[in-house]
Amino acid sequence: MNVRWLSLVLFFCPVLHAAPPPPTIVFLGDSLTAGYGLENPLAEAYPALIQEKLRAAGLPHRVVNAGISGDTTAGGLRRLNWILRQPVDVLVIALGGNDGLRGIDPAVTRDNLQGIIDRTREKYPAVRLVLAGMQMPANMNEEFTRAYREIFPALAEANGIALIPFLLEGIGADPAFNQPDLIHPTAAGQVIIADTVWKHLRPVL
Repeated sequence: MNVRWLSLVLFFCPVLHAAPPPPTIVFLGDSLTAGYGLENPLAEAYPALIQEKLRAAGLPHRVVNAGISGDTTAGGLRRLNWILRQPVDVLVIALGGNDGLRGIDPAVTRDNLQGIIDRTREKYPAVRLVLAGMQMPANMNEEFTRAYREIFPALAEANGIALIPFLLEGIGADPAFNQPDLIHPTAAGQVIIADTVWKHLRPVL
């Protein structure tokens, strides 16, 4: 077989062409995303459960868990360039809880989240973004908790992105679904988070 004929075979035979990589969903988060305290975070944290839902729905997306325990919005912004070195088709931003617990000015949290949105869109203009909202315990300063709670819907509306109103909907501080610290979900709590996330992520896909 001469070289020209071999080239034609390679061009027209689809099985010999490399398949395109699957779309990538990155979860940028903190300990809630990382699965802190779980026996098997790689399998029990909600991003892994989302991967199972994708598979069951026949969707080809690949999930990347970029959750780091203790991370803040500032930390997420600092490590974003490293994360964006890989193709990102969907970015789920699940940061801000540690900002609130540390009493960081809500304006700073908002600016950091906006920075994450802007930098991601600059690198990948076609990226789809999902922002997970958080809330602070009622025993914190009322003005602070209100200002903090309003960050997420305001950013979602201003940037035209999908919003998960409250990542811990239905399980926040509930002993039945949280570890003894009442902050970090158990495996059962992670299942509920995955259902909450999926409800808002599925239409984006």
